[in-house]
Amino acid sequence: MSSALPKQQGKKEIAVNRKAFHEYFVLERYEAGIELAGTEVKSIRAGNVNLKDAFCTIKNGELFIRSMHISPYEQGNIFNKDPVRPRRLLMHKREILKLNARIMQDGVALIPISLYFKDSRVKVELGLCKGKKLHDKRDSEADRQSKRDIDRMMKERNYE
Repeated sequence: MSSALPKQQGKKEIAVNRKAFHEYFVLERYEAGIELAGTEVKSIRAGNVNLKDAFCTIKNGELFIRSMHISPYEQGNIFNKDPVRPRRLLMHKREILKLNARIMQDGVALIPISLYFKDSRVKVELGLCKGKKLHDKRDSEADRQSKRDIDRMMKERNYE
């Protein structure tokens, strides 16, 4: 027997951590599942999630995301969880151990970059990131500004 509801296909982005791209160089990207309660998933579907100050830690061979804010679901009453509680991320043990070794050795951080639905499951894209210095931030801001100026000039002169 097949289930009554068809399974959603594709990738639908929920939230992006723009601050991560401003503060860090993203060296590598990883995908992880996330352990959530039912009301948290409903709140995420409504788009009530914030990754701005979130970061990941590894403790006892398990990967956790901390400071990710998921607003309580309005119809959730007693089933709502703490909005900023640590949530376990799901990855293979080998990958977690490899990431832990990189974090301890290289002085890099594991930062959540985006949150998305992949075939009706919530996934987190993690970035192995190295912090930017102030001059790096200025350089990336100048590049972005010059690109914006070029695009504006091209549009004004109808060079599309």
